[in-house]
Amino acid sequence: MTWGLLLYAGFVVVVVILPWEGGGFPPLYNFINLVVFNCLAFLAAASHARAMLTDPGAVPKGNATREMMQKMGFEEGEVVFKCPKCCSIKPERAHHCSICQRCIKKMDHHCPWVNNCVGEKNQKYFVLFTFYIAVISVHALFLCVNHFIYCVNEEWRGAVCSKYSPPASVIFMLFLLIEGLLFAIFTAIMFGSQISAIWNDETGIEALKKEYGSWTRQAKWKSVQAVFGEKFGLSWFSPFSSVQEVFRKSRYYSV
Repeated sequence: MTWGLLLYAGFVVVVVILPWEGGGFPPLYNFINLVVFNCLAFLAAASHARAMLTDPGAVPKGNATREMMQKMGFEEGEVVFKCPKCCSIKPERAHHCSICQRCIKKMDHHCPWVNNCVGEKNQKYFVLFTFYIAVISVHALFLCVNHFIYCVNEEWRGAVCSKYSPPASVIFMLFLLIEGLLFAIFTAIMFGSQISAIWNDETGIEALKKEYGSWTRQAKWKSVQAVFGEKFGLSWFSPFSSVQEVFRKSRYYSV
């Protein structure tokens, strides 16, 4: 569904609003906006795919056995948390997802838009997905409103506005306007909540359950680095770069 909405937005922008030929805007304006829109769409789709296909940090099922505990170096009498639902050794800050039927490390929530949990290993891609969708939605809204105003001023003269009829063009842009507005608001809120959670080193589930003080919080910048990477750079905005697991102190995260 997400990719279908992206394809629809791409169709309206590329075919209806920014045609390769004709139109009342300078060719450079059309070209720049086409490049920007398609780059944002590609990054949004790639981020969505990574968030959907990347293991969020699932704990192996049924590993809470004496043999496995000995293999992992647990000492006799040491307290080990076990999930009663999936019979796995439960790492610190892990939660059981009733949809995935797995324990997920640093689980934030299960997102139907990516059909996956958002957890320790794929949170970066989910944050990038919400960011790029919010930006591309605002860009599409700008193009849509700008083009509509221009066409009204030009009284929809022939191919100057669109190769489609005025009613068809209005319907296409109206649906894009609604889609862009809804997604801009929704993803901006999601992006803000994710950044706040990362900054405060607190997942959505931990905030909901008010699990305060049950773990040692990282410094705010260290928490951001744990999600996006040690050094700030373009890799923070790339859905193709992975984060090295260098900030996870507990050995329970190695299960």
